[in-house]
Amino acid sequence: MPPPTPPADDAVHSESFLHSLMRRQFTLSATCATAFLVVLLGVPLLNYFAPALMATRVGGFTLSWLILGVLFFPFVWIISWLFIRRSIALEDDEVKSVKR
Repeated sequence: MPPPTPPADDAVHSESFLHSLMRRQFTLSATCATAFLVVLLGVPLLNYFAPALMATRVGGFTLSWLILGVLFFPFVWIISWLFIRRSIALEDDEVKSVKR
């Protein structure tokens, strides 16, 4: 059974609405991906260019292992949480702007 077609005056499902929402969500996705990649690629670069700094002991761990083994997982969770919250807010903003 084909999905129902929205009414002709349904601005929320219009092409311009979806295009605008997808553009804003792409920007959000690119920002989150950039933050993730900065940390993911930054740690090996710091290990290479600043080995003394990364060998510093913090709480029984070297800074390198503290970042990779302890802080990286919560960092990814925070990025995911922010992405979901902001994505929902973007959708709500778009719907409000169309309904005005």
